Amino acid sequence: MSSLDDYKGQTPSWCPGCGNFSILKTFKDAMVELGIEPHRFTVVSGIGQAGKFPHYIKCNTFNGLHGRTLPVATAIRLADHDMLTIAVAGDGDCYGEGGNHLMHAMRRNINVKLFVHDNQIYGLTKGQASPTSMEGMVTKNQPFGVFSEQLNPMALAVALDCSFAARGFAGDGEHLKGLIKEAINHKGFALLDILQPCVTFNKINTYEWYRQRVYRIEPEYNPEDRIEAFKKALEWGDKIPIGIIYRNNRLTFEERMPVIKDAPLVKQPFELSKLETTLKEFY
Repeated sequence: MSSLDDYKGQTPSWCPGCGNFSILKTFKDAMVELGIEPHRFTVVSGIGQAGKFPHYIKCNTFNGLHGRTLPVATAIRLADHDMLTIAVAGDGDCYGEGGNHLMHAMRRNINVKLFVHDNQIYGLTKGQASPTSMEGMVTKNQPFGVFSEQLNPMALAVALDCSFAARGFAGDGEHLKGLIKEAINHKGFALLDILQPCVTFNKINTYEWYRQRVYRIEPEYNPEDRIEAFKKALEWGDKIPIGIIYRNNRLTFEERMPVIKDAPLVKQPFELSKLETTLKEFY
């Protein structure tokens, strides 16, 4: 049986009070309760404060390029779909540079679990607006306020028929832990957008700001009703729902690919002689 000590990585260098600490602790707690040992999962990340996440946990790790988390996670799943693959990204990393990869990962329904640390700001590069920054928000790079409309990840996920779309809050660890476990246990692509206060550069969306607005979705809510999911996804402002907003059951990308649906590539036999024959064609 695993314990929290089994997942201990490097000492985090986040700012004191950063919401990432809560996400890290909650993630470890969830893995202990699920009984998933460090060697049985891989965490992939890009660049940013959220991108440091796999350095602070003991597991298989790939730390790649800004916005390119999902292509690597997809490759890992296609090579070995027995490996639990978790992608970790920030809102700028994933919804900005990586937006095109997010769209197609949801469309393909690759069985990857994506946890987005959404602090509505670029933290690592010192506080410019991200796609989820609210319209009018003043930052160092936007002295006249943000002109662009705020991106709504949950509405985007419902529109693209993402097989699992949920929102959590770093200030509600017990609820967030349940969402992490639900995402991991779900068969198919899972997007978990985690509202994560940045105590240094975002002075608007603070812990108190969120606590006055977030509410847990009612138990009677049906996340498989797509129309109702759209309505729930569009709630933002005085009330912000947290929980599973949308969920469906459909075949994963791996299940639809004939060459790997029965066995992952890493467990399939290969013959070097065939490769040598192919290479001779290029001599």
